[in-house]
Amino acid sequence: MTNPRLGVRRACFVVGVLAACAALAAGAAVQGRRGVTLYVSKLGDNSDGTTWAKAFRTVQAALAAVPDAKGGHRIVIRPDTYVEANLFPARKGARGAYNELIGDSDGSLGSGATGWVVLDAGDPAKGFKSYDWWGTFRSYQKGWSAKHTRETFSAIGWDRWRLSGLYATGGDGGLFWDLVDHSGEGFTVVLEDCVGIGRAFGGGFGYPSVRPGEPIVFRRCTLMNLDWWGDAGALAIGGAETAMPTAPHALFEDCTMVAPDNAVQILNPSKHVRAHFKGCRFIVLNFSQPHGTPSTGIICCDKADTKFPHIELQDCTLAGYGVFGTGGRPGKIAYTTTGRVAAYVQFQQPVPKGMTRLTQWPVDLFRHLQPPEAPGAKAPATPPRKLIKLASPCAPGMEQTPVVYKGRPLLVACHRPMGHNPKPADMYVFVKDLRTGQELSRFGKSHSFVSAFVRGDELHAFAAEYTADWTGDIFHFVSTDLKTWKRLPAIARVGGEHLFNTSVCRGPQGYVMAYESNAPVQFCFKFARSADLATWQKLDGLVFAGTGREYSACPVLRYVAPYYYVIYLHSGKVFGGKAGWVSYLARSRDLVTWELSPHNPILTPTAGEGINNSDVDLFEVDGNTYLYYATGDQSSWGSVRTALFPGTMAEFFTHHFPNGAGALRITTRH
Repeated sequence: MTNPRLGVRRACFVVGVLAACAALAAGAAVQGRRGVTLYVSKLGDNSDGTTWAKAFRTVQAALAAVPDAKGGHRIVIRPDTYVEANLFPARKGARGAYNELIGDSDGSLGSGATGWVVLDAGDPAKGFKSYDWWGTFRSYQKGWSAKHTRETFSAIGWDRWRLSGLYATGGDGGLFWDLVDHSGEGFTVVLEDCVGIGRAFGGGFGYPSVRPGEPIVFRRCTLMNLDWWGDAGALAIGGAETAMPTAPHALFEDCTMVAPDNAVQILNPSKHVRAHFKGCRFIVLNFSQPHGTPSTGIICCDKADTKFPHIELQDCTLAGYGVFGTGGRPGKIAYTTTGRVAAYVQFQQPVPKGMTRLTQWPVDLFRHLQPPEAPGAKAPATPPRKLIKLASPCAPGMEQTPVVYKGRPLLVACHRPMGHNPKPADMYVFVKDLRTGQELSRFGKSHSFVSAFVRGDELHAFAAEYTADWTGDIFHFVSTDLKTWKRLPAIARVGGEHLFNTSVCRGPQGYVMAYESNAPVQFCFKFARSADLATWQKLDGLVFAGTGREYSACPVLRYVAPYYYVIYLHSGKVFGGKAGWVSYLARSRDLVTWELSPHNPILTPTAGEGINNSDVDLFEVDGNTYLYYATGDQSSWGSVRTALFPGTMAEFFTHHFPNGAGALRITTRH
C-alpha cells in the first residue's frame, strides 16, 4: 500500500515489422479523407441514407450509393438480420482512407439498438443455401460447372474496406473474398470484431499478391465452417506469388477458428501464401482414431508440393487430431513459432518442434466454441455473484502475489517493518506454502513491493530496491528450485523518480508489466513490454493517472482475451464515511484507452478493516478466483486478507463489465 504521509510504498517487447504492418492497416482505415456517411436500418424510409430516418433498408442499396473512389466513406448498419447474399460495393476504398462497413452493435452510433448485424446469405424461404459461389460477398467464375453460365465477377471491389461488428452466415462463404479474374492483384481488407460462418469457409481470401506494409487483417474474429469435404476450412487462404513473399499476405490477431476438419485450409490451386497468427485459437472437432476417419490437419495443405505455404505462429493454441496435414501426401508445411505455441492432439500424433504438447483438456480454449455476444447485447439473466470476504486468518503485511508453482499454491510476499523510516536491511522477500504455512524461501534483501509470475518451471519475482532516499529501481529475481535466485535489472527510474509496485502478465504481443511511479503523479503507473521477461522496454508516453491526474496506485495486471484488466488503488470515501483507499477495476484492448468498471469500487473496507482495501493480487484455483488484499490505516498497522469470487478469473472480470452498462473511458496517452 501507499502511505502519502510517510512515503512508505509497495508498489512484452518487440513490436516488430508484423505488428507495425497491422497497425498501419488498421490505422489506414480511419485516417485521411472523411467522405459521406450512409445509414442502413429497416426502420428508415429508404430514401437517400443520409440519416437514420432516411436510412436505406438494405445493405446492398447503401453499398451501391458510395459516391466515388476517393475513400473515407462509411456505412453504418442498425443491429438486425439482413437476408442478403453476394454483396458488392460500387467503389473501392483508397490508400490512407479506407471505406467502412460498420455494425452499430453497441448502439453508440445512434441506431437505438444493440446486438449483431446479421448478414444472412440463406434462401429467404428455405434457409441455409449451400451452393458454389454463393455467400456474403459476390464472386463468380463462369464455367466453374456446366450450370455456371453467368459472366465472371471478382470481389476485388472490396479492396481497402474495413468491416466491424458483422455476423455473416447462411451460405458457402462467410467472410471470404475470391478475386477470380483479378487474382495476383494487391488486395486489403481489415476486419475487427466479426463472426463468419459458412459451409466451405468461415473466412479468408484467394488469391491476392502481398501488398507491402498493407496486409489483410483479421482482428478479434470468430470463423467457423460446417463441412469437411474438399478444401473446406474455418479459414481458407491462397496467394498468387510464384515465390515465397518476404511479408505475409495476412495477419490474424486474437482470432478463433473452429472446423470439423481444418481450422486453416491452404487453397488449391494456391501458389505461395504466407500468414501470421498472433494469440489465435485453432479448434478442429474431429479426434477420430488413426484407423477411422481423422481430420486432415488443424492446418492443412492439399497440394503435392507443400513448400507453397508458410505459417507463422505466435502465442497460439491449437487442438485437433494432428497439427499439420498434407492431404495424405508426404511433405511438411513450413512454419515458425514464437512465444508459447501449444497443441492438444490425439495421443498417437506428434507435436512439431517449437510447440508445447498439452496433456490435459484445454477448458479455457473450448469455451471459445460459441461466438461471443455482440458488444452491447443483453446477456441472459444469471444469478448474481459477488466477492465474498472470507473469515480467514489475517497475517501482517501488505504486498503479495498468490501463484500456482509446480502444482503448489504459494504466496510470494515481502517483509517490511511499519513505521516512518524502515531500514532497508530489515526488508526481504519470502515464499510461503499456502496450504501448510511453511516458509520455503527467503531472498531479495533490501527489496520490497514484490510481485510474481510463473513461467513453466521458473518462478519470477519483481521487486523495488530500497535505498537511503526511499525506493529505487525495479529488479528481477528468477529461480527454478526456490533455493538459488538470479538477480537482474528490470526497470530503471528516471531522475528523482521512485518506483514501487509491479505486476506482470502475458498478452498476445508478449509480456507486459505495469509498474508504479511517483512521477508525474504521486501515484500513477506506467507500462513496459518484454519478449523474454529479461529485457524490458518502457512504453513511453503511457501513464495511467485515472480520470484527471488522480491517485492511481498498486496495479495488478492480467490479460483475458481480448482485454488487459488492471485493479488499482483509488483514494475515496470508505467505511463510516471516512477518507481512505478503495480498489478500482479497468480494462483495455491496447493499454491506451481504458474503460472503468461501472461496479467501481470493487473492494471497500468493512468493519474491522480500517480505512484501506489495497494491494490486490489474485489467482484462480479449481474454478474459483481468490483475491488477496491489504487492510489497515496505511500508517501504523496492516494485514492481508482473502476474498473469494465463485467463478473463473475470466468470469470475475466480465462480471464487472455487464453488457449494456455504460463505462467511463480514459486514456493513458499524455
